[in-house]
Amino acid sequence: MTQAISAGSSTQFDVTKAIDEGGFTTIQKMAYLFAALAIVLDGFDGQMIGYAIPLIMKEWDVTRGVFSIAVASGLMGMAIGSLSAGVFADKLGRKPVLITSIFLFGSATFLIGYAPDVTTIAIIRFFAGLGIGAALPAATTLTAEFIPFRFRTIAVTTAIVCYPLGGMLAGLAASQILPTAGWRVFFFIGGTMPIVYAIVLIFVMRESPKYLARQASRWEELRALMSRMAHDVMHAKEFSDGIGDASKRGNVAELFRHGRKSDTVWLWVTFFMIQLSIYTAFSWLPTMLTTEGLSPALAGMGLTAYNFGGVIGAVLCALAINKYGSRYPMVFWSAMSAATAFSLKFVSITENSSMFLWGLGLHGLFVNALQCALFALCAHIYPTLIRTTGTASAMAFGRVGAFVSSFAGAAMITAGGASTYLNLLGGSMIVTVVSLALVRGHISPKSAQS
Repeated sequence: MTQAISAGSSTQFDVTKAIDEGGFTTIQKMAYLFAALAIVLDGFDGQMIGYAIPLIMKEWDVTRGVFSIAVASGLMGMAIGSLSAGVFADKLGRKPVLITSIFLFGSATFLIGYAPDVTTIAIIRFFAGLGIGAALPAATTLTAEFIPFRFRTIAVTTAIVCYPLGGMLAGLAASQILPTAGWRVFFFIGGTMPIVYAIVLIFVMRESPKYLARQASRWEELRALMSRMAHDVMHAKEFSDGIGDASKRGNVAELFRHGRKSDTVWLWVTFFMIQLSIYTAFSWLPTMLTTEGLSPALAGMGLTAYNFGGVIGAVLCALAINKYGSRYPMVFWSAMSAATAFSLKFVSITENSSMFLWGLGLHGLFVNALQCALFALCAHIYPTLIRTTGTASAMAFGRVGAFVSSFAGAAMITAGGASTYLNLLGGSMIVTVVSLALVRGHISPKSAQS
């Protein structure tokens, strides 16, 4: 479907309206696929350290406290990368930011394989974190801006679910590589894949049409792209993304205007708590399980189960949001995240390890799904002009929670073992129940189904 609006002697084409109401063409599906694969690699490299920590600690004879610095530096890089991605992607484009971020975290991950000590890993992980943090909001926004409105919630959510999917694949790879080839080869392989993929994307990925609409010098590129997306733009002389004031592009202050202040604050709280919980698992779950007496292989399976549950849960949550809107499914998912975490305190890890691993999968089903759904909620609340900035700012605030987890997770294990560790997972999700309930701009059932 096309949109032509007369404006004096010129004809203006509204790209946003055309995409929102148009078909779902092959080139749009490919853009979704490219972004989803980028997020898979983001999740793979982002969670590799959690699987490798127990092995590295044993080889170098270092404590959890010492390794907390390396975990924290990576998460600090993610926070900076998330916030920077929003500003740069809104100003320079989604494609260059996404490709640069993938190449950066791939190269840094590869270099970890040469690290001689924890300090070196900490320095390299900071740069890897910059790329890992930037890739997710850039890929999410690219997905949202290529997809018709009626498919957007399910598309964004299933794209974000690729992050725990990448973590699950990292766990499966770790189970095969770590016992035989060691952790250095594990990082060599994990770094090579995104480096190659970044090079491929230079030639096959297209820039967001909504971004191109704001770049008059690139309108011929946009014209060709919209034609391939089955829109008649032959007579269009001007293009618009449907939002007029370009001076507000990428402006963080806009997140607090036009009635968005309350939702922005509660989104930030939600991201903080969810990432505190999730990265406590990503970084320290295998370590906690080995401390409680499980073998490294079983401990790694715990995080794999956690991620696998998240893949299933995100799809179920997306379907629920598509039917009922986002408020009730997301509040229910967060409540169940807390309930499953606290319930695991009553399961013996050593005597009923299989039941505990299944419980981790169930907990991951709820909490990982929430993170995926949050990106769809951000895409709904913020308009195109500040969508990447809005998503990246919320993600950056979430990375603060992730940064706290690097120390809190290790401290909880040291202080009280599994029970105290699970209190942290469950307690953070209780706060999430409240913050999600207070968000006013939830996706309505009508919007989700339209």
